[in-house]
Amino acid sequence: MPDATLETTPATDNPLFTASALPFSLPPFDLIRDEHYPEAFDRGMDEHLAEVEAIAANPEPPTFDNTLVALELSGALLSRTSLAFFGTSSSLATDAVQAVEEEYAPKLTAHGDAVRLDPRLYARIKAVHDDEVAMAALDPESRRLVERHLTEMTVAGAGLGDDAKARLRDLNGRLATLNTRFEKQLLADSNDLAVLVDDVTQLEGLTAGEISAAAQAAREHGHDGQYLITLVLPTGHPHLAALTDRDLRRRLHEAQGARGNRGNANDTKALVLDIVRLRAERARLLGYDTHAGAALADSTARSPERVMDLLGRLAPAAARNIEAERALLEQEAGHPIEAYDWAFWSEKVQASTYAVDLAAMRPYFEAERVLRDGIFHAAEKLYGLTFHERADLDGYHPDVRVFEVRDVGGTPFGLYLLDLYTRDTKKGGAWMNSLVHQNALLDEPNAVVCNNLNVPRPGAGEPTLLTYDETRTFFHEFGHAIHGLLARVTYPHFAGTRVFRDFVEYPSQVNEMWMLWPEVLSNYAVHHETGERLPQELVDRLVAAQSWGEGFGTGEYLAASLLDQAWHALDVDEAAAVTDVEAFEAAALEKVGLAHPLVPPRYRSTYFAHTFSYSYDAQYYAYIWSEVLDADTVAWFRENGGLTRANGDRYRRYVVGIGGSADPLESYREFRGAEADIRHLLGRRGLD
Repeated sequence: MPDATLETTPATDNPLFTASALPFSLPPFDLIRDEHYPEAFDRGMDEHLAEVEAIAANPEPPTFDNTLVALELSGALLSRTSLAFFGTSSSLATDAVQAVEEEYAPKLTAHGDAVRLDPRLYARIKAVHDDEVAMAALDPESRRLVERHLTEMTVAGAGLGDDAKARLRDLNGRLATLNTRFEKQLLADSNDLAVLVDDVTQLEGLTAGEISAAAQAAREHGHDGQYLITLVLPTGHPHLAALTDRDLRRRLHEAQGARGNRGNANDTKALVLDIVRLRAERARLLGYDTHAGAALADSTARSPERVMDLLGRLAPAAARNIEAERALLEQEAGHPIEAYDWAFWSEKVQASTYAVDLAAMRPYFEAERVLRDGIFHAAEKLYGLTFHERADLDGYHPDVRVFEVRDVGGTPFGLYLLDLYTRDTKKGGAWMNSLVHQNALLDEPNAVVCNNLNVPRPGAGEPTLLTYDETRTFFHEFGHAIHGLLARVTYPHFAGTRVFRDFVEYPSQVNEMWMLWPEVLSNYAVHHETGERLPQELVDRLVAAQSWGEGFGTGEYLAASLLDQAWHALDVDEAAAVTDVEAFEAAALEKVGLAHPLVPPRYRSTYFAHTFSYSYDAQYYAYIWSEVLDADTVAWFRENGGLTRANGDRYRRYVVGIGGSADPLESYREFRGAEADIRHLLGRRGLD
């Protein structure tokens, strides 16, 4: 990112400086260039600080309007720039974008600290909060706004002394840099470790589309006539379930597990240790014994003890189920298996025991039908939404498709963007981002959201056939998108998915249920060549087989969650004493009974992006915590007639339609009429 380019770009040419004139305020990606972001960030931070200074220095007594509303109205340029940049930076991780991210992560963190740690602003918000008469006169969302700002500033350290705040700012800035560096090095090492195959016969077991995608990837990297298997974010690669060549399975598994742990320029072990130590020091500065204590103070779980109580309750049963599954796999294989054999022989057991071959189902999961006749169809039945492609609107990359969302009666409701395919400049995994936040205060009536997946692109003319897991992930991520689209709030602070980290996965997990819901499945699961619908007999067997593999699935997830907790349960002295990442990881897994050589954690420390760069630090437990609500909600839908508008309207009213504007657990109790019953989760995962 040459400085000269930034210096010579005329400010008047920067499209981020003014609100977008495009439909639904979609950022004008066709006009935005990399060099626009730094100057927009700089000006945005300057403007925001000036606005906050005016609020903090206001000589008038603090009121809700002159303090809280004024704060919500501030920072328009900075917010617009941040949404456009961070909404796309993981999808367009070019050298230039990564350079901007690395430079501005600590700057933006310092800016956030300047606002959150301002003692004058904190005092004004506290004064509003402590005025019982004024608070009683506010509507519920406005009262919650006061409470949330005060709590968030308190947890962030607004009540600390000046010296402590100075150290806190330094720690936050250093952590922002390290988190960004971890993500950058992981992407580089993942690309470098992609597995090159010379002989197509080694790819036996993969579909024609997968082989075509590997050939295309090899061509793009200068390996004509060969095949390149790109890596995925979790430990387990989906191809391990299908490849018949055992040695290639070994190579692929070892490549997945080697990321960030090769002693090269992209090794992340030193970053892991630095991040853990700095987080522990920051927690102590904030008055907590550990980072886990600090991170969970403002969550639905409230404390690490409650999290460990749940995880500890599930781990022994998961470990027992792993051993039971291993015995069946080795019986099927006729020999002892290794970690890279597990998925392959699990598919075989599933096929022999339940007559379910997930690989054989791929012709029924053609991506376009999954999208239109599955995902969109369920959203229409449940919420009355319809989706209409807008070829006239540009996404941030040629792969991105744009859909206008309309509510009942055709009322425009927002935009949904889809970025389906993997590429070298896209980070691993699948996710949802917001590009525009709906909120009444800023007169932004609709949201713009985007889903990213990492599906290999087939060769020209080949259909995109999704795996069973990719189809489920698609439904999951669309659940996040629905959450972002449906939320209707007054204040930007509560927009979309701005909820507690250990609640945000709940709506997305609920949306997975529609994948196998009979009236949805029958609508989209059609053979892409013959037009034949997925046979009901196979569907019935698939439903019966859903509990198969839960020992492995629960075990690998819990191992990662408990590893995340172990790193962040260290106090300052304990963190300083850890010098060997691999040894610490092994000891942590052994302690909880999940150090199984055949079932590695879903993420090992050196590529655990969720906890070391994606803001899930000490909160990777959120998936299983949210699944307690999810499993209970699925039971409610089944008890009340399933996929109906009446059920969708109720779920929308109390869950996905409120953003962060109300206490999530109180809203859940209103929706369900009771606390969530954990027995539904235990039964689903075979842990009862």
